[in-house]
Amino acid sequence: MRRLTIMLLATCLPITALAQDAASEATRTAQAEIAKRLPLDDPRDEANVMRGKLSEIPDGIIMDKAGKTVWDRRPYEFLNQTKAPDTVNPSLWRQARLDAVHGLFEVVPDKIWQVRGYDISVMTIIRGKSGWIVVDPLLSEEAAAASWKLFADTVEAKTGKLPIKAVIFSHSHSDHFGGVGGIVTAEQVKAQKIRIIAPHGFSEEATSENVLAGTAMGRRALYMFGAILPPGVRGQVDTGLGPKLSSGTVGYMEPTETVGEKGGTLTIDGLVFEFLDAGSTEAPSEFVFYIPAYKALHTTEVVTHTLHNVLTLRGAQVRDALHWSKVIDAMLLKWGGKAEVALASHHWPTWGASEVSALLANQRDAYRYVHDRTLFLANRGATLHELADQTAEAPVQAQDFSTRGYYGTLNHDMKAVYQRYFGWWDGNPANFNPLPPEQSASKYVALAGGADKLLVEGKKAIEAGDYRWAAEILNKLVFAQPANAEARAALASAYDQMGYQAESGAWRNYYLAAAASLRGNAAEAATSNGQSRSFVSAIPTGVFFDALATRFDAAKGSGLKGTFQFVLPDSKEVVAVVVGGGVEFPRYGVTDPAPTATITIDRKTLDDVMLGQAQFPALMQSGAIRIDGDRMAFLSWFALHPPADPRFNVVVP
Repeated sequence: MRRLTIMLLATCLPITALAQDAASEATRTAQAEIAKRLPLDDPRDEANVMRGKLSEIPDGIIMDKAGKTVWDRRPYEFLNQTKAPDTVNPSLWRQARLDAVHGLFEVVPDKIWQVRGYDISVMTIIRGKSGWIVVDPLLSEEAAAASWKLFADTVEAKTGKLPIKAVIFSHSHSDHFGGVGGIVTAEQVKAQKIRIIAPHGFSEEATSENVLAGTAMGRRALYMFGAILPPGVRGQVDTGLGPKLSSGTVGYMEPTETVGEKGGTLTIDGLVFEFLDAGSTEAPSEFVFYIPAYKALHTTEVVTHTLHNVLTLRGAQVRDALHWSKVIDAMLLKWGGKAEVALASHHWPTWGASEVSALLANQRDAYRYVHDRTLFLANRGATLHELADQTAEAPVQAQDFSTRGYYGTLNHDMKAVYQRYFGWWDGNPANFNPLPPEQSASKYVALAGGADKLLVEGKKAIEAGDYRWAAEILNKLVFAQPANAEARAALASAYDQMGYQAESGAWRNYYLAAAASLRGNAAEAATSNGQSRSFVSAIPTGVFFDALATRFDAAKGSGLKGTFQFVLPDSKEVVAVVVGGGVEFPRYGVTDPAPTATITIDRKTLDDVMLGQAQFPALMQSGAIRIDGDRMAFLSWFALHPPADPRFNVVVP
């Protein structure tokens, strides 16, 4: 089984590294136009970002126990300059500068604090009757521990040390729970009866989302988050949702209780919390909550200071924009006019009852606009790639920066809504079964009259500032002739300019990472966060075997037939893997009466395999696995599960 920690290694391309382009005249014009039509000097967000700042981690540096850097804001000092450079969309530059502010902030005096700027996400600490309630302890244990120390050194130095009474996981994405081991241990949770509270369905969603498709998601995430780019005015500046991902250890703790789909009220350490279910909006398992005593609304990731993704560039299941808008409206109806501050799991708070209501109404309208305009046009014949070009940005997006496309975009969100209702196909039978890119590319080159002519046309399009068309035709040439250095350089130039112009941090990162890959300038090794044993152990056994089945080489194993019975004594689980006709079907909890082979192995040993700390052949030799029945059949079957290479090409064949 492939280690679940995906080593995000950029392919080092065998061509000479080429210098990145400066901003073109067309790009400088585009930057000037957006700067002219947006109130970029509006001071309200900057005031809110700085409000209540108490302290910060010097230079924003966080190290792990071995001395490895987990977080370092020093390479982003270029963001200190006020004016946006020509190579960064001025609206994104504004967002990046706001996200770059880091430290401990008091949100409600002596009641609520946030630690921001030490991960892509935000950790919130709430004062209860006798201790602390921590919300969303970041992605990595190291970042969470450093953030908690900052809080303890600053706040507890005045209040005295108090115990953590509860931890709230707002939703099932790992950047909101992975750092829990940095603030409490499993032993503390048990001994001190610390409550771990999450929305219904959390356990399955939190541990399963990236397991089945983890290799491809991880590879695409490299591009989306700009992990293979150096920070800089021609590189990674921000994700739009937050600065970047920390690079520590991702952990997990099982919730002690969950909030049901009807929401409801809980008293946590003497403080009343009102919950509203928000599942199937930004995450499959999610809630928002309101604290009446503090008049504080926590909008988790349903409402932040950006238009979010209905479908992320890294990949995920398509989200429901219509339901998303209705959940926000339910928040507005329930707590609008009452809440005097809204805070979230990303970005900075919004203060003032009228300002909170406006934030909710504007965000609701943005998602409703995405949904309704998509169907308005689709029902009149517009297809996947026609929708966005026919749609102006929502009126609210010109008025409220929180609705702008710094992370998700109107363009891609409309396409995601189309996909949710109609699938990948546009209805044209010519697109039923088109040729794969590598096969069609050579035909396009021939049709153009050869590689030289197509290259000339691509360069003409670049000179004209028609970068989308340049990318389309030059991509054909690169796929037809991957070693054509001049074609790669030209395509990289088109990507540069589209990246510079992008208002979305995710779009910018993807374009510029693609250009770096074409030039051979992509970082050779950028490792993702490593899942801890607590995280891997929480992955359901059934999901483990489903993931194993996705690695089955059906072409080579089409003639193999049999049933392999797995018995896990320590977890008291059984799984029968039925193989035949090129298909591997795990039956969780089923005992086969006449298996081809029975494999007895502890679940803990399977965890070792997933963590990359053990291999099946060595375990068999050591006796850690017992095989009864046809041993050779098992070995033949197991050999048909080659690991996927996470370094597969993305922008070249």
